[in-house]
Amino acid sequence: MSAAGAPGVPGAAGSGSAGSRSVAREEAPLWVAALRWELWRGRQVILTGQVRDRWWWRGRPVPFRTVLAHALHGCGAGTVAWWDPVGGLTFPLDGDQDRFAALDRRPPARAAASARPGTGDSAAHPGPDAAGRPGRGPSPGPGSAGDPAQTPAQEPATRRGELRRAASGGLFAARPARRLASVDDALAEAHRLAASPQAAVAFVFEDIDLALPLNEASSTQGHLHLRAAMSDAVSPLPHPGTGPAGAAVPARSPARNAVLAVVGDLARLPAWLYREDPRTVVLHIGPPDQAERRRWFAMIGGEFNGGAEAGPAGFEALVGATDGMAGWELDALARTSHIRRTPVGEPGRLLERHRINVNVDPWSQIDRRTIAEAAGELGTRVIGQRTAVDAVVGALQTAFVGVGFGGSGAARPRGSFFFVGPTGVGKTELAKSVAQLIFGDPSAYARFDMSEYQQEHAAERLAGAPPGFIGYDQGGELTRRVRERPFSVLLFDEIEKAHPAVLDKFLQILEDGRLTDGQGRTAYFSQSLIIFTSNTGAGGLPGLLAEHGGDLPYEVLRRHFTEAVEEKFRAIGRPEIYGRLKPGVVVFDMLRTEHVVGIADRLLDQLAESLDERHGIGLVPDTESIHPWITGRMADPERQAYGGRQIRNEFDPVLGAVVRYVIGHAPPRGSAIRLAIDGDGAVCVTPVAVKGDGREPDRHGDGGTP
Repeated sequence: MSAAGAPGVPGAAGSGSAGSRSVAREEAPLWVAALRWELWRGRQVILTGQVRDRWWWRGRPVPFRTVLAHALHGCGAGTVAWWDPVGGLTFPLDGDQDRFAALDRRPPARAAASARPGTGDSAAHPGPDAAGRPGRGPSPGPGSAGDPAQTPAQEPATRRGELRRAASGGLFAARPARRLASVDDALAEAHRLAASPQAAVAFVFEDIDLALPLNEASSTQGHLHLRAAMSDAVSPLPHPGTGPAGAAVPARSPARNAVLAVVGDLARLPAWLYREDPRTVVLHIGPPDQAERRRWFAMIGGEFNGGAEAGPAGFEALVGATDGMAGWELDALARTSHIRRTPVGEPGRLLERHRINVNVDPWSQIDRRTIAEAAGELGTRVIGQRTAVDAVVGALQTAFVGVGFGGSGAARPRGSFFFVGPTGVGKTELAKSVAQLIFGDPSAYARFDMSEYQQEHAAERLAGAPPGFIGYDQGGELTRRVRERPFSVLLFDEIEKAHPAVLDKFLQILEDGRLTDGQGRTAYFSQSLIIFTSNTGAGGLPGLLAEHGGDLPYEVLRRHFTEAVEEKFRAIGRPEIYGRLKPGVVVFDMLRTEHVVGIADRLLDQLAESLDERHGIGLVPDTESIHPWITGRMADPERQAYGGRQIRNEFDPVLGAVVRYVIGHAPPRGSAIRLAIDGDGAVCVTPVAVKGDGREPDRHGDGGTP
């Protein structure tokens, strides 16, 4: 995949044939071509991004380290040394350790005497001496103490020479390459060798950002040593030789010896390290693109379940569906196809099982009777909203059956709704009821109050801050929740209050069913039910009530709120979001008179349960007096516009009267009290005699005479 015909391509080194160059193009990932051009320009490179990933080399997946080492050899490095905080100095390729040992034993000539014109290096940057200290003058001439030709280890074989070698105790004898576990020692050695034109070397420092923590003052000196090693590197003299496995090393040398840094997070390096020197560049390695993924599947396709029979055409759907996946994940996907018994011909199901790590579809495990009776159950909890309940039940039944349009790996959420209507009519309550009904667990319901996302920067809270910003290490609130609980109901309350930049995050969720956070981790929403709620258009409800009265037709109400929502999205310049939400727009009906009594009875039941649980006292509401009172109060159009919340507000005096009675009279456990409303609207609380059989009196009856 590298650029055609470029010199130094791995795999084509030492060969100028067109066939060799063709093979090289197939065997090198795209980032290798970018790295090669930067090195030939004389730049040093900091690599970040997918540096923990697997790539390919010679038709098989290999670690990033192996590919990079081969690429550096192909660019003219006779020796590639790799340093990391755990292993110290190591050598990824065969033969490099011996070549490095020879360089380590030999004090190289300083760069100032041998710098080639046109490389940008001059006597202003002399190479360091054998101890790693910067040089102060020209290289020693022949016959001097620093000349390798006159070292005691190479004296003629005379008796005096033998005695001198014995007395030195092996001081000048060949020694194995040093491990250089210390980052300071490794940087000094890299500085010494990279500044020598006699040594064609490449040093790679992996995780140097962890060895030199940015928040420690002592790390600054190490970063300066790294910059010095990068800046003082010179172009080595041509030296034809052999590379790993006998491969020829090109006679042409790169512009400079390479000193590279490999870091997982660029923010952990000081910015001045790569911004102040134009000869240092950052190369971000992204996940395999479409062509590279096709190359992956061409190599490992036979390892998939059904891959041998599928052929190249059978993988095309998987090529498109795996956008953004790392090479390691593509390799692991083949194993998933066998572990989960899912053939490559079912890319959507294969990717879903690979991403969320489930053997079976959790939606298919819901009790069939629960789904069949969902309309009745939800209707008792959300009163007077049959249209909204039917729309949600239809989505739940579709998710349960598991059929739909498409089949690619970009699985959309199981359902997405936009609940709009008057305030206090049950929009949020319906979302809670769905979570309780389907999952049997209130924690499966996650509510995001979008009034907290009114600023543009608040979008970072959903998906996480980008690298270098505060909160980057914490990830996003939404993406973290979905990764932990992909099988969830997600409620975004009062979505109209969110900043338009926040709304943009939902485009990818609604279309592709995924969202990537600031750390590059992707959350998948294919198992989630997404609900947006909005009061957009509620401000015009009093006018509609004044025009039509209490008999306002639902169709007029539906048209009013639908047009208000569409106009809202056009006003903020996000009509494309409305286009994706339009099929799921559900307009809630206003609170009708016949529904007021049902909501009032629910509130009274909740009060009775609370009183019984905390104090063991029964509550007997006098519905013959309470029902006319509450319906009369809610007949006012102004109160009616506030829906069920207003009914609860009207019951505040009722709650206060019960509390005062319990405090003032301290009724014993097992007793009961009667609640009524007199003709003047005053709340009356009186004791009730418990029936002789010990049973609790009927809560909706008169409970006997006080």
